Amino acid sequence: MLEHFLGGLAVVMQPLNLLLLTSAVFIGFIGGALPGISGVILVVILLPVTYGMEPTTAFMVLTAIYGATVFSGLITAILYRAPGTPEAVMTAFDGYPMTQRGEAGKALGIGVLSSAIGGIVGTIALIIFTPMLAKMALKFSSPEYFALAVLGLTVVASLGGRLIYGLIGAALGLLIATVGIDPLTGTSRYTFGNLNLAEGVGLIPVIVGLFAVSEVMKRTLDHGSHQPLTKVKVKIFDLPILRQIGMTLSRSSIIGVVIGILPGIGASTAAMVSYSETVRWSKHPEKFGKGAPEGIAAPESANNAAAMGALVPLFALGIPGSGTTAVILGAFIMHGLQPGPMFMLTSSDLIYAVFAGLFIVNFMILLFSKPFIMLFTKLLNVPYSALGPIIIMCCIVGTYSVRNSLFDVWLMLGFGVAGYLLEKINFPLVSIILGLVLGPIAESELRRALSMSQGDVSIFLTRPISATLLGIALLLLAVTLITPLIKRARRNATA
Repeated sequence: MLEHFLGGLAVVMQPLNLLLLTSAVFIGFIGGALPGISGVILVVILLPVTYGMEPTTAFMVLTAIYGATVFSGLITAILYRAPGTPEAVMTAFDGYPMTQRGEAGKALGIGVLSSAIGGIVGTIALIIFTPMLAKMALKFSSPEYFALAVLGLTVVASLGGRLIYGLIGAALGLLIATVGIDPLTGTSRYTFGNLNLAEGVGLIPVIVGLFAVSEVMKRTLDHGSHQPLTKVKVKIFDLPILRQIGMTLSRSSIIGVVIGILPGIGASTAAMVSYSETVRWSKHPEKFGKGAPEGIAAPESANNAAAMGALVPLFALGIPGSGTTAVILGAFIMHGLQPGPMFMLTSSDLIYAVFAGLFIVNFMILLFSKPFIMLFTKLLNVPYSALGPIIIMCCIVGTYSVRNSLFDVWLMLGFGVAGYLLEKINFPLVSIILGLVLGPIAESELRRALSMSQGDVSIFLTRPISATLLGIALLLLAVTLITPLIKRARRNATA
């Protein structure tokens, strides 16, 4: 493992690759810090740029952008109570009160250090656990892959806020995934005679529409303005603060890695769980929400660790761990690569170069975040009325270039309107994306498994791994259904 990692490090340190990696970090800083441009959107926008690159360089760049955006969302969360990314929502709870007290630099320093430590822990876990998970996955066949896809769909559904919305979202994704030519029989499905749908609904138009276009529509209707910010002095290494948040960093980084590895959950959930656990373990829970340093350290270390952990199931199993990794999975497929158990054997040079690149990215966060924040406080005053049209143009160009299809552009705009309307009712859009990504896996492996057993569904229960995965999925659904009933019963008992 060490030999492979050192080989990957040598690839990263080549002058061109190092230059591209540094550029990707700065692009990720900007995209993550600007409210409305999340990691998903930025990776999608820049996806066409990577088509002309070697696969190793392309995925070093994409994953570096991913890691940098997860970090930089904290900047606007702390300074303006406007999280640049969904992963930074919890950071605003204690970061913004510190800014109001005149401690913006201190809050940003805690956030930078926590993000870097969480990212490094997550990268180490990525390096260690990906080969282990890949070896275990070599024992997988169709029943296990079907059960794994079901587990991913169930997790997304159960975390959608409302269970019914999560289930509907996953079902919509599954339905969209069936459009096109049946891969096993060659029969047209739901194309309605339209040749543009013969290849199916593209992943990129759906993602760009649901996330980027809908976000621009939402922000355009928001007429709020940002107050100019005075010069902020960031102090990253503060020994007394580091002693205060040390236990929080350790616990939250571990929570982030574990949650990140679970397919379909993502860094936002890791930040929320970590924050709630930090409050629960604190001797002074009343200080949270009023500017507690631990309230910044917990979500930031967790979401960065989870971002790295989410790449483990992507590389080892071919299952995306978050919305952004779903886009990266699409990029792998477009480059003619298929992540999964055999990927560790056939493309180990590429994988360890990506690992080494991510390791360096977390040190770049420590090195470059200070000057970037000083510049960014000036750039943030650019009105969204100028930024929004640029985002839309990039989305149109990026979507069209994937298949040279104007139909995909109209499809993207249609999903943009749909995403805007769905967000009005707090609908979990990520459940649709994961349904779309996991749908083809679930369908094809279900049919293959039933062919193996000659139609006997007990094959899913007689094989230990598939039975365990399906049992976990069922348990998650049961917990999601029972928890609200228990809370309601307790409220009635105390009333």
